[in-house]
Amino acid sequence: MAGLGAAAGPWMPTATAAAPTLIDFAMRQIPARDIRAAGHSGVINYVSTSRPGSSMGAKPITLPYARELTAAGLVIVSNYQYGKPGGTAPSDFTRGYAGGVADARTAWSLHTAAGGGQSAPIFFSVDEDIDRNTWNSVALPWFRGINSVIGVQRTGIYAGINPCQWAAADGVIGRSQSPGHVWAWQTRSWSRGQIYPAAVLYQRVVSTASNPGPVVGGLEVDVNDVLAQDCGQWNMHP
Repeated sequence: MAGLGAAAGPWMPTATAAAPTLIDFAMRQIPARDIRAAGHSGVINYVSTSRPGSSMGAKPITLPYARELTAAGLVIVSNYQYGKPGGTAPSDFTRGYAGGVADARTAWSLHTAAGGGQSAPIFFSVDEDIDRNTWNSVALPWFRGINSVIGVQRTGIYAGINPCQWAAADGVIGRSQSPGHVWAWQTRSWSRGQIYPAAVLYQRVVSTASNPGPVVGGLEVDVNDVLAQDCGQWNMHP
């Protein structure tokens, strides 16, 4: 698996082998040496800026930090999330087709400025539980706006199991080079204990105030299992 052997050893899925893990975080950049020391294979980092009133040190990923991670043998996957429920900016997917166009332009600009792969996907976030009607009438037009800028093949989704499946069925996310997988990064939240077989990443540990995640480099992080050899990492998509 390109780049994923650095911290976890060469990996092929078996009944007994533990999958490589990627961490995601926002508060500040975690030194590459600390990520390696914790046994993780890389990061999912933001290609979005902080919301008004907040200052997240890891948003957006920077070129020097990306180079530090790469030099340490760690892989990078891109994620876009600006707004959130109850935040100072509304959930991104509520911004319609035109919002999708604007968000895709921002995401691609920040992704490329940090050295992101030209054919690598960006995972766009649906960070709340939505029903099919909300998907069809609100989120789907946003994704179509994203597609119009960067194309379906470079578009991914972060969400619970249902929106991941709907995005694939509606043809608004691309396909991994790993057979049977699409650009779906599924969170355990709102997923009822189920894992979408076509997902490339699964957010198994969601760090919250009441249930904090493991500490890496002094920061509590989320932990994601890699479910496919091609999970959208930059070095597989130059």
